Amino acid sequence: RLNADNARFLLLAVLIVLYMLCGAAVFSAIELPTEREAKERWEERLENFTRRHNLSRAELRHFLREYEEASVAGIRVDDIRPRWDFTGAFYFVGTVVSTIGFGMTTPATVGGKIFLIFYGLIGCAGTILFFNLFLERLITVIAYVMKSCHERQLRRKGVLPHNGRRGSGTSEVDSLAGWKPSVYYVMLILCVASLIISCCASAMYTPIEGWSYFDSLYFCFVAFSTIGFGDLVSSQNIRYESQGLYRFGNFVFILMGVCCIYSLFNVISIVIKQSINWILKKLACKCCHRCQRRLFRSRRNVVMPGNVRSQRNISIETDAVNESDTDGRRLSGEMISMKDFLASNKVSLAIMQKQLSETANAYPRQMSCNLKQNGFSGGVGALAIMNNRLAETSVDR
Repeated sequence: RLNADNARFLLLAVLIVLYMLCGAAVFSAIELPTEREAKERWEERLENFTRRHNLSRAELRHFLREYEEASVAGIRVDDIRPRWDFTGAFYFVGTVVSTIGFGMTTPATVGGKIFLIFYGLIGCAGTILFFNLFLERLITVIAYVMKSCHERQLRRKGVLPHNGRRGSGTSEVDSLAGWKPSVYYVMLILCVASLIISCCASAMYTPIEGWSYFDSLYFCFVAFSTIGFGDLVSSQNIRYESQGLYRFGNFVFILMGVCCIYSLFNVISIVIKQSINWILKKLACKCCHRCQRRLFRSRRNVVMPGNVRSQRNISIETDAVNESDTDGRRLSGEMISMKDFLASNKVSLAIMQKQLSETANAYPRQMSCNLKQNGFSGGVGALAIMNNRLAETSVDR
């Protein structure tokens, strides 16, 4: 049987595949008609251009392919700033180590590609470590603030004294030391913080980059989540008003946004894991109930050793007691297992443990001769306990 971790992994893999299939269906239904319309308009313009200038379609397509190659190298129709000056290169390495990877700037030389492999290997690892440390400190700050708010609520209710000392041993005060914030509250706070940063950054991008406010919000999510499609990229024009201030603000917003969204993703992953555990628990409960119902039906007319079983509700706690493949077909001359014996006679495990401890300490050895003299045999289980008690009474006399 698969253990819990493997079951959780398989269920998560199935859910991710289903999630991807649903997403593919939705995006295909939304974007495919627009793509077809754009292709038809482009084919019409291409046909009109070739007729007007008396060009062949093959020559025009060859020219367009050359322009695509130039575009990869950073050449555009409109004037833009050089991509590989120092500021452009710094922006590029920022997208590399943050794993955003817009794609508007890529190394074209063999040396640059080789250097990128080793540079990105160390840079991405270091940045991920930074994000994890940032998440730890962010959670610590959030927990401290929420704990302070919780203490204020307890002081208002009169449970916690205003001087901060412990009161008369109440449960609320005793549990305050180990109090931790709920993951849902932390997720809500990170959602609000990410939304505030995205809205503020969009308010900056809209007038400077000339995007709509919705496109700016879209760019913020794509950039902050390190998806980095590259269809919208900030700080690419050749001139900006207050260029230095804008680039600094762009860097700060991207850094803060990536940290918050990364932390939010980690918290959401915890919630997803809890949901998967809940689903597995429900599935396990249903399977256990079904198996127990079948087992209960097979045992309905069987007389068990000891007390006669009465009908009762079957739960997970009773699964260990009823779990036996041979109970429904046990013959009268068969041995009763210890598990079934304890279940049928309801012997206290504490008493059994005490008897085992006395046996380990050689206590019954001193009484063995007396037991035989008094005619009490050892027995098994509850019978042995009763015989030992009777033997102790007779010896004292």
